[in-house]
Amino acid sequence: MIRKLAIAVVVLLILGLLVAAAAARWAWTAIHEPWGSAAAEAFVVEPGTSARSILDGLEARGLLRDARLARLWLVHRLGDPPLLAGEYRFDEPLSTPGVLDKLIRGEVVTYPVTLIEGLTLDEAAEALAAAGFGDVEVFRREMERTELIADLDPDATRLEGYLYPDTYHFARGTSEAEVVSTLVRTFRSRFERDVAPLLSGSDLGVRGVVTLASIVEKETQRDDERTLVASVYANRLRIGMGLYADPTIIYAKKLAGTWDGNLRRPDLKLDSPYNTYVVPGLPPGPICSPTVASMVAALRPADSEYLYFVSRNDGTHVFSRTLAEHNRNVYVWQKKYWRDRWAREGRSSGG
Repeated sequence: MIRKLAIAVVVLLILGLLVAAAAARWAWTAIHEPWGSAAAEAFVVEPGTSARSILDGLEARGLLRDARLARLWLVHRLGDPPLLAGEYRFDEPLSTPGVLDKLIRGEVVTYPVTLIEGLTLDEAAEALAAAGFGDVEVFRREMERTELIADLDPDATRLEGYLYPDTYHFARGTSEAEVVSTLVRTFRSRFERDVAPLLSGSDLGVRGVVTLASIVEKETQRDDERTLVASVYANRLRIGMGLYADPTIIYAKKLAGTWDGNLRRPDLKLDSPYNTYVVPGLPPGPICSPTVASMVAALRPADSEYLYFVSRNDGTHVFSRTLAEHNRNVYVWQKKYWRDRWAREGRSSGG
């Protein structure tokens, strides 16, 4: 009788071990086997959501095989790290460790926004707000935070010129302060890498370089013309000639809220420190956000004797050394060009 009981106990133990081994094998497979399918919509983790609720939500959506097993793995294998809030997408089936790794690292969905070169501070604020990354007025306030650039430009009164034009990727919910800080960090990184090494021997200083570069940026976006445009302004500064830069007057009118897209002759007498037709030298500060290419051009202008340039109306310019040459170019590329074009359009519309 005792023998039979002992055999039964051994059998039960063996069966228990087999069941436990099978359960362990199932659990291991369940944890490491990719699960779920690509989610068309986002899975959003709100700030403050508990890990248990997050895992239950993932299981309910079919993105996680077993929330309880995931919780055991998270606590006992990974040490119970926090799962980060944000918007997630699962584009392919993932194992439980894969899902948890994504949430632990905060691999959230980001959205692109492009700030083109030559935007003013206000235009950048409007572009960011229009793309859905925050409130325009909050952006404008954040762009007054000169402490972000004070070591490079202690005279800065706003961040004009220091919001680097580029394509950025931000997660939904990123604060306006962090967005602006990212733009400034990008400027600092690009400036310190590509521009600062060229400052030696220049009397422009950081603010002067960015200011002159911002004028160059507004005058041309062609890489083959930046150094030529910069040379015109460098030559004018060298001989004490006014800059006569239309973009600085346009900027002054934007600041005053009076810019309507047209620059008129009376505007050349505008009472503003940014009116480089009246006030000699560089304007008080940058008038837009320039690229590295324009900043390099400001420090390394072409070796030329040019003092003037005029648009060919196709994005390129004609450069000249004397006022007489310039006046002829103005006649050809402005007065005659537009007169002939309007005449052609008139005949076309009449026919």
